Amino acid sequence: MIDRILDPLLTLAFPRACSICGGCVESLAFGPACDSCWDKTKIYTGRESCCSKCGLLVPTGRFDLTSRCSRCVEDHYDRAVAAAEYDFAAKAAVLALKEEPLISQRVRDLIVGRFDTSGFHSATMLIPVPLSERRKIERGFNQAELLAQVLDKHTGIPSVSDVLERSGHFGMHRAGMDKKAREASVKNSFAVAKPRRIAEERVILVDDVFTTGSTASACAQTLKASAAAEVNVLTLARTPWF
Repeated sequence: MIDRILDPLLTLAFPRACSICGGCVESLAFGPACDSCWDKTKIYTGRESCCSKCGLLVPTGRFDLTSRCSRCVEDHYDRAVAAAEYDFAAKAAVLALKEEPLISQRVRDLIVGRFDTSGFHSATMLIPVPLSERRKIERGFNQAELLAQVLDKHTGIPSVSDVLERSGHFGMHRAGMDKKAREASVKNSFAVAKPRRIAEERVILVDDVFTTGSTASACAQTLKASAAAEVNVLTLARTPWF
């Protein structure tokens, strides 16, 4: 009740411009984007026509719920799902989360809602994709850990951030890389610090955005080499192509 009263007052006292359209963000719960830009954002429900492994969208009618594309055949994760398409408000939320360790209520609702429709309910462990030590020091936090903590609180599945490590720092910007280049950039970059804790666990790998799946695949390969029984992937957003 108090939040409902304070929220519009705070919004009026400290107005925030939408990072997409420049309009006013009507509620603190919306994060960096206004309600109109959230309405333009494609939210995934799990009923889309897409690859059943990596979640890549395909033209309606070409795929059913068991079909797979040819691009993720060699990837090591079992299945990947995302809460929204990496565009409009979801993209703004991902970029904001890389700058400031605050998760809006809209983002919380999105990631929790996608877990609820994911089919990952038998999972026994949440593992955030790790940053390199250098990147984590520069940023001050790991955004994937924050998302995993939200899921931990909602599901009761423990979030464990000390078993998977990133062993190197890749300084080059990866945004323009294709799948092969991204695979090369993360090859041999991950290690399991505590293999016994991974054995026979059904893992949900948590990250902010899924682009080509190269990072998720490298993490899954490393976890399965330490006898993880299953590795699925849940991200806040994903690009609609790779």
